[in-house]
Amino acid sequence: MLTPRLREGHARLTEAVRRGGSALGQGTLEPENPDWVKFAQAMMPLMHRPSEIMAAELRKGGEVHKVLDIAAGHGIFGISAAKENPVAHIYACDWKGVLEVARQNAQAMGVADRYHLLPGSAFEIDFGTGYDLALITNFLHHFDPGTCTAFMTKVHGALNPGGRAAIAELVPNPDRITPPTAAAFSMKMLATTPAGDAYTFAELESISKDAGFARVELAPPEIGLDRLVIAYR
Repeated sequence: MLTPRLREGHARLTEAVRRGGSALGQGTLEPENPDWVKFAQAMMPLMHRPSEIMAAELRKGGEVHKVLDIAAGHGIFGISAAKENPVAHIYACDWKGVLEVARQNAQAMGVADRYHLLPGSAFEIDFGTGYDLALITNFLHHFDPGTCTAFMTKVHGALNPGGRAAIAELVPNPDRITPPTAAAFSMKMLATTPAGDAYTFAELESISKDAGFARVELAPPEIGLDRLVIAYR
């Protein structure tokens, strides 16, 4: 979904190349950016089936009771995890306006009594502890590797021993030119974020291990256009 702000970012791509990052300042990362509310509303139907595939794959690793859904957006990834794990409580983090979309979807899908809101910046709020699973869907690509590592360190600290971080991302192959959609996504990040990128599995593995995770694997199924990377605490 291209909003006027995103169209401007792509129109100023030459400037972004010269800068080494978006010509829009913080770009899509501005706090409480209303574009994310529109994005959440538009993307939910497209992400419903991928979220079910991801939840079913994660369920193979055992039942979870407390789930952190970071940059929850429309909420469908956490909602699908709640449906796969009937006793699980979901703690969804995102901007306040975006979480209203997630809350409405949780209500419509019958999991509102197990759905809890954590409004604010994922870098600043206290997640708490005791999570069995953290969902990090289409989030890390907005930031540079150092910021991703610091963030994953925070996630690591919120997880129980043996907990998992489930990372869904467009993952280019090591050649960084295939598959085309994942490879081209790095240009979108150049146009719209100060330092984001599309990361290969090896890069996501390195980020996760530097953050303290013991083991990282690339799960078999495709999650729509994404791949699922699981980091084990």
